[in-house]
Amino acid sequence: MTAARDSIALYGLQQPDRLAAVDLATGRRWSYGALDQAVARCSGWLVAQGVGAGDRVAVLARNSVELLILQFACMRRGAIFVPLNWRLAAAELGVLLEDCTPSLFVADVTCTALAAQAGWRALQLAEMIAAIERAAPAPPVAFDENAPSILLYTSGTSGRPKGVIVTERNAHFTARNFGAFSATTSDSIYLCESPMFHVIGLVTSFRAPLLQGGVVLVSDGFDAARTNRRLADPSLGVTHYFCVPQMAAMLRADPDFAPERLVGRVTMFTGGAPLDATDLAPWLADRIVLANGFGMTEVGTVTCMPLDLAAIAARPRSVGPVAPLQEMRLVDSAGADVEPGAVGEIWLRGPNVSPGYWQREDATRAAFTDDGWFRTGDAATRDEDGFVTLVDRLKDMFISGGENIYPAEVEAALLAHPDIVEAAVVGIEDARWGEVGHAALVLRAGAAFDEQAVIAHCNARIARYKIPRSFAVLDALPRTGSGKVLKHVLKSMHAAKES
Repeated sequence: MTAARDSIALYGLQQPDRLAAVDLATGRRWSYGALDQAVARCSGWLVAQGVGAGDRVAVLARNSVELLILQFACMRRGAIFVPLNWRLAAAELGVLLEDCTPSLFVADVTCTALAAQAGWRALQLAEMIAAIERAAPAPPVAFDENAPSILLYTSGTSGRPKGVIVTERNAHFTARNFGAFSATTSDSIYLCESPMFHVIGLVTSFRAPLLQGGVVLVSDGFDAARTNRRLADPSLGVTHYFCVPQMAAMLRADPDFAPERLVGRVTMFTGGAPLDATDLAPWLADRIVLANGFGMTEVGTVTCMPLDLAAIAARPRSVGPVAPLQEMRLVDSAGADVEPGAVGEIWLRGPNVSPGYWQREDATRAAFTDDGWFRTGDAATRDEDGFVTLVDRLKDMFISGGENIYPAEVEAALLAHPDIVEAAVVGIEDARWGEVGHAALVLRAGAAFDEQAVIAHCNARIARYKIPRSFAVLDALPRTGSGKVLKHVLKSMHAAKES
């Protein structure tokens, strides 16, 4: 079995002098030849560290080209790259590290303290970068394209996190899917700001342009004013940009927003949260393509609207047709296909679909049918032309600022407070973040509610963005006869109070 050649190695051979990547924080630039050699040296460094096939390499760091280099080096060694969410609380991070048990753990200077709080010593990213410069390059080894290559953690509905396994085959077809949707070519220049611990940040935003020999401009984070300047800068030449709807709204609200400088040059994509037709209208009026799509960590991007203003205007709520080689079914509760226009749960099957969850056979069995269909838990309709429109999430998960929040996880943190005996969390609409958490609580007898104390309690256990933004103290939670909390009643109660 010979080693597979990845796209960086291919273009490093075919067009070594062509620009491949720019790190916007440092200004460093890599041609494909230089990037290929950097990956080879990083691979050699991994060998020196004793990292082999199947070993996990965890990273806690903001976006940088060095993370891209490390990820491709892991792939060439058959190791598993595990990017971790630097927004997590130390207790949450510790759980993930215990789950993936990395052979090597790397953190940048902004995340070293968080790693230490989680009880793990991390190698400084700066040390890794310096060591790679001195390392001898190592050739790639043969690897199984269906073996785990990346682990991306997503919170579970039970409160226990799950590591989504991404194989090289999955990553390749995710890149092909998005490349087809986005009309990516060798002339494409992607501004990459989505966090690299998300599938859209690590796989879609990098693999799609690199598969075609394009350019990636790597940003260490989103700032509306800075991003607007970069999008409008002809010297950068950005052609593709992904943002969640809340980021798009912040771009428009910023004084530096200059739509006339983007028209005909920059194509924008969104997903990760519902996009309202009223939010889409200003982009259409400015003649800027903002194409909405649908995807998940387990499958990558599987639908996207055409890059055509008229098509988007005609179906403003749609997330578009399904990708090539992607099978999709919309099924009822009995698993039977629904008619066009009827609501059904989205089931998916294809080479982009994850084989399952890391060390979670129970979760994998629950997520897949016996014949390999992945149950997304999302409901949608599909019209006669094949355009999909999301209707609702069948699970309780809600999305705040592009981040998935699972109520069970937040409820578990709340219930660890000595004064709280019952807790239920729902997502409510928010003008800035799309949705935020609202918690209904039942306190122990005689206890007084101290909101700031509860927030501080949560802050030590879960990420700040997961902490509810509002609270209600009730005598009892509304429940069905079988004891299930009526969350739609809690939403109605909150809405009535706010009106």
